[in-house]
This record gives sequence, structure tokens and C-alpha cells, in this order.
Amino acid sequence: MLNRLQESDIKLLRVFYAVASCNGFTAAEPVLRMQRPNISAAIKKLEERLDLVLCHRGRGGFQMTKEGEVVFQETKRIFNAFDNFVFNLKSLHDDYSGHITIVMMAGLATSMQLAVSKAVKSTMKKFDDIHVNIQTRLYNEVEHVALSGECHLVLSTYDMVKPESVMFHPVGVSCVGRLYCAPTHPLAKFREADSLPDNVNIEDYPAIGISGLSSSNYIFNDKRLSIQTFSDSFDACMAAVMTGEYVGLLPDYIAKEQGAATGLVPIAKGSLFPFSHDLFVMNGKNTRLNPVLRYCIKEIEYFVSESQK
Repeated sequence: MLNRLQESDIKLLRVFYAVASCNGFTAAEPVLRMQRPNISAAIKKLEERLDLVLCHRGRGGFQMTKEGEVVFQETKRIFNAFDNFVFNLKSLHDDYSGHITIVMMAGLATSMQLAVSKAVKSTMKKFDDIHVNIQTRLYNEVEHVALSGECHLVLSTYDMVKPESVMFHPVGVSCVGRLYCAPTHPLAKFREADSLPDNVNIEDYPAIGISGLSSSNYIFNDKRLSIQTFSDSFDACMAAVMTGEYVGLLPDYIAKEQGAATGLVPIAKGSLFPFSHDLFVMNGKNTRLNPVLRYCIKEIEYFVSESQK
């Protein structure tokens, strides 16, 4: 069992990371510039070092084990942090080359995701030797990744008390939403009503919450949602709402983008439990905001703002 990382272990982990990212040995060959037998030997040696089976390979194709998934996620954290360290070290010498990592909150509007793509393209065009790694994280993870050094910048809404250890750059865009249900839900018949009838109590209907979202979102005037379970993203919340068993808070852009397929219903013309969450570019205060990152922040702010006009 591995007790301490050696340089040879790092090389083996990079092979595994490439194989897992490419979802197979053959697909990883051009990335690693290694032949399949050598890749297979490296994975086997790593498994021996870790005393774990990381993946299955055979007629059924490549498949990671549960242990392999954990190792993959931890390896991703290690290499992200290492790339960030190298990038920050170079910037001390006014060398603005290397890899930067941008994390987007899972479930952002497609228009916002495309805006990030434009901002990244603009940044890479201005700084010739910059490569950008774009990842997603769940809502309740964005503060952690901003602080942990796993990434440089995070694009996310943020509805909690802002910690002093994180810098928030407002984008000038808000994600608005309200209470939705499935077309088969009993409350769907009130879609055109200005409000729920006096004899209908919203607390009688199970609701699903979002992990990490402020509890104040679940209170509206003298009404309170009856949260019975939680999801980890707005996408997962929508899936639960579409069972017809729950009501839930969703951004309007999800209903707009998925409306034709799902038939999501804003209860009482969308007048119940409205919310507006500001969108921010975030970074931990230990992140060195060199010219590359400052330029990238401005480009994200510009293109995301333009995408909502």
C-alpha cells in the first residue's frame, strides 16, 4: 500500500488520469504518446502500488471501479493544484504561460456557458501560450474549489453570507426563478391563477431543496415550503420535480431551455417564492490575479452580460 508519493508514482497517476479522462486505453494513446501495452503495464503497476483495482478492461470495454473513481477525482485535484502552482510561480517572473482552470457552476444557462467559451477564446488569443481547463462543480462545492487552490476562477451564483476569504467580482447578471411543478402535479391546475386559493396550503405539498442554498429562499411572505429531500443541482432538482411528486425552485432559464420537452409549470403565474441570485466570478484571496486572470475576468463579465441582452 502506498504511504508516500514518489516521482515515479506521479508519472503513473498521469497515465491513469489520461486513460480515465479519455475513457479507455486506445483513446489515451495519442494523448500519452504511448502504445497500449505500455499504458496497460503502467496501470497495472499503479494498481499494485495502491493495492487497488482501478478499472476493468476486456470485451465489455473500459470501466472504472468505485475505487478508481475516487482515485481519479483525487488525482484531478492534485494535478489542478500543481498546474495552478506552476502558473502562479511563472507569473512571479512575468511569464504568463501555462494552464489555468475555470470552474462553472453546474446547470448554468447554455447562453452563459457559450459566453465563457468566448471569454476563454479571447484570453487565449491575447496570451499566446495559455491553455484553459474548464470544469463544472455542484452549487454547494463552488466556495470550496475557490478556496482550495484547485482552480483559478469560479463562475457561479452565490446566495449565502460572503466569506472574507473569497473575492467576488459581480458580472451584472442575476439568475431569476420561482416555484415550479410538473404538469401532472395537483398544483399545475393553478398555473393561470394570480395566487393559490385560500383553502390550498403550499406546506401540504412535498418540496425538494438545493444543497447549499440559503434557507431564506424557502420562505415567502407567511408561506414556507415543506422541504422533504434535497438535490445537489438545479438539473437534478428539475428531474425530481418532473416525477410529479415534488414542487421545487428552479431558475427561469431551465424552464425556458427545457420547457418544450418537460412542460414545467410556474405555479400561480410564477408569483410564488420568486428569487434572484446574482452571478459572480469568484476566486480565493490566495489566488494571484495576474494580467491573464484579470483579463479573463473582464472578458467573462463582458460576454456573459452581452449574452443576456
